[in-house]
Formats: sequence, C-alpha cells, structure tokens
Amino acid sequence: MAPDDSCDATQSELSQKSADCRRRSDRCHRAILTAAVELLEEKGYGGISVEAIAARAGVGKQTIYRWWPCKASVVIEAYAERATQNLPLPDTGCVKTDLGELLGQLATVLGSTSTGRALAGLIAEAQTDPHVAQEFRNQMIGCRRSATQTLLQRGIERGELRPDLDLELAIDSLYGPIWYRLLLQYAPLNREFAIALVEQVVVGMGF
Repeated sequence: MAPDDSCDATQSELSQKSADCRRRSDRCHRAILTAAVELLEEKGYGGISVEAIAARAGVGKQTIYRWWPCKASVVIEAYAERATQNLPLPDTGCVKTDLGELLGQLATVLGSTSTGRALAGLIAEAQTDPHVAQEFRNQMIGCRRSATQTLLQRGIERGELRPDLDLELAIDSLYGPIWYRLLLQYAPLNREFAIALVEQVVVGMGF
C-alpha cells in the first residue's frame, strides 16, 4: 500500500498555523504593554482605560481581558518588565559602590523622566485600590528588593557589613527616602542624592 501523505501534510499545516498564532499573540502582547506605558506617561493612571489601551495597541478590548483581569494588571506588568530589563546588579567587590550604582540608576530615572511621574500616580492610586497596591508590591517592588538583598548579602559575606544586619530594615532605610522625595518633590531626586544616601546608611550597617 502506498504511504498516505495526507496526515503528514495536515500535521505540517496545523504546526504552521500554531506558529503563526503564537507570533500574532506575541505581537499583540507586546503592542498592549507598549501602549500601556505610553498612555500612562502621557495621561497618568487615572486618565487611561482598558479601551484606550486597546485602541492604541490596535486590538480588541477582549484581547486584553484574556490576559489581564483589569487595567492595573496590564499597566504594572508593562512597567515591571521595563524595570526588570533595566535593573543593574553590579558586583564591583564593594557593597557601597554596588548600592550607589543600583540606587543611583533608580533615582536618575525617577527624578528626570516621565517614569517618575507615572509611578507616583500608581502609588497614589494604590492608596485607595487594594488590587493596584498588591500588583505594585508584587511586580514593581519585589524584584528591586530582591536585587538589593543580594548586594547586602554579598557585603555581609565579604565582611563589609554586620553579620546580624536586619536585611528588611536595611532595604527600607535605603528606599524610603527615595520614594519620599518622589512623592513630595521637596528636594532633588538624582544620582548625587542616592550616593549620599548610601554613604550615610551604610555607616549604620557596618561594624
């Protein structure tokens, strides 16, 4: 009996269609995240909607709801992805230098770009919307705290910091003043401030 090539042809066509669908999904996903960031920086969190994100991305509203339950989820994922991509994890052999680089990058972005204003708006929204607060903590704060903890742990292992250092409190001490300046805008938020902050806080972490 001659081999039946129809099954092989059908499988090949299905595989091609599946690959095409994945590529379309990836493009849609990327377009939605890009649109969310653009709109947030243009209008602030309160000025955008799922409908606006969908229109900017060129997709239907239901496409967004297939992947995210609400506006907060898509917006924060978009920013979390960008933050993770741009998050430095220096390893110079000096904990003070490493922390200065990490916090200096954050202070520069928050103090001199539209990202700072957008994140301030999200933090304000988080005060009255528990879902926004939860998403912000999980996706925006968690990765940066984890990176900072890694740098502090290295400092302990090298003998630069006290072995009994309370890591959670140390991280709060480093980031609290940065968020404070971002929200109140009473003084410059820049690299110089971040480095001075690290200098002062590290003194209390040493022996």
